[in-house]
Amino acid sequence: MVDKAESLVRDYSLLEFRLDYLKTPATFFPKLKKFLDMHPEATAIATCRRAVNGGRFRGTVAAQLAILLKAAACGCQFVDIELETADALKAADIEKLRRCSTLVLSHHDFKHTKRLQETFGRMREHPADVFKIVTTATSLYDNVVMMKFLQEHSDRFQMVGLCMGEQGIISRVLGLRAGSVFTFAAATPGEETAPGQISARELRDIYRIEQVDAATRVYGVAGDPISQSLSPVMLNAAFRRENVNAVFLGLHAKSIEDLLNCVQNIPIQGLSVTMPYKQEIVAELDNSDALTQKVGACNTVVRSAEGKLYGFNTDVAGIVGPLEQKLALSGARILVIGAGGAARAAVFGLKARGAEVSILNRTAANAQRLARQSGAKTIKRTDLKKYQFDAIINATPLGMGTSKHTPLEQKEIKAKYVFDLVYNPLETRFLKLAQAEGANTISGIEMFVTQGARQFEIWTGKPAPLDEMRYVVTRELQRMTAEPASASTNGHGRKLKT
Repeated sequence: MVDKAESLVRDYSLLEFRLDYLKTPATFFPKLKKFLDMHPEATAIATCRRAVNGGRFRGTVAAQLAILLKAAACGCQFVDIELETADALKAADIEKLRRCSTLVLSHHDFKHTKRLQETFGRMREHPADVFKIVTTATSLYDNVVMMKFLQEHSDRFQMVGLCMGEQGIISRVLGLRAGSVFTFAAATPGEETAPGQISARELRDIYRIEQVDAATRVYGVAGDPISQSLSPVMLNAAFRRENVNAVFLGLHAKSIEDLLNCVQNIPIQGLSVTMPYKQEIVAELDNSDALTQKVGACNTVVRSAEGKLYGFNTDVAGIVGPLEQKLALSGARILVIGAGGAARAAVFGLKARGAEVSILNRTAANAQRLARQSGAKTIKRTDLKKYQFDAIINATPLGMGTSKHTPLEQKEIKAKYVFDLVYNPLETRFLKLAQAEGANTISGIEMFVTQGARQFEIWTGKPAPLDEMRYVVTRELQRMTAEPASASTNGHGRKLKT
């Protein structure tokens, strides 16, 4: 734990030491004191959370108190206790903690974001210097609830507030500007001590947490699921390169209603829309460009100052552009696999360029409906062996992440070019099969970066740093490929302020 603190203290001056992760905390104190003596620039929080409150310490409240008092004596400027511990301690014991350190009084709800005012009322019955309330986001709107709560109380009290869970990332990034005095991150990936916690590197390098202020414009990618999306990596890099005061977040929306409530209340200036909302969002727009109306799917939203939503479709440019660099589309025979939002963009975009488009989809009725609307034709999988295509486009999520599924078998791939719109992993199994069959391949990165560049230009009015966007996405995918799918924790269990 001390070695890890040594490696981090130059970049992160506020360190939380989770003493409940240590089997014998008493043996740690001499090392802790030496570390803090050598690093007067460090501010340390000592936490020994009991198992009943989500931690790992199984001793008594008295033993917990003794450990925290020793940590304070070693130089820890903050000690953190849960509300339940405060309820069990005598008033004199709480005052003893406050005399030797700054007391953080915490409450964690691992299920909901509910009854914040009631919980805070209970907490205020105890003297504390900082009040920390951490809940679990079960919807995007829970972040709104948390940030409104912080805004209401942070002018009178020192507050820390955030939501755990994948849907709580908004509060982790934007909570500081709502009034939270600090936020938390894992020391490194794999050392998370709370659901949805992200690493310090991500919080600083991707989300640029130190630059987020009241003037920062907020954008996000909305979908279900969203954890695999590299849009935050790509767009935040573009904002940084072009000196745009903006941050781009992942928005895991379980419903379109939850997404819209979040967008209007944060407020969010723009959205990148992904599965499964590209078609559903169209009905919620106040207006849209002709391409969105024709395709019937929207992947880019601009929110005006008045709260009106305007839709655009940049998927068409993301698909047609890379293909046009490889072959003439007029008269080209192209197979599109899928019938969702991305497939609709491909079909309508290619038909507008004069291509002969065939649609293959698992649900034939959806393919037939798209074919009628676009003037394309459908094809049965059993008939594929009869055809040779100039290009095959996979517009389904098959092959995403660690999935081994592919839209076609190798023997069914008969085309000069194969374009897989899945960009994660960098080289999908489908592309490998296509190469083995002698086809030229186009990575999904080309579509992803091209459509993202157009989004950036719509939102900012600036030319997109295309090379930088392609570079950071490729680098991140290479890093993800090199690392294990899930890193193991070594028990340091520490959180960091950035």
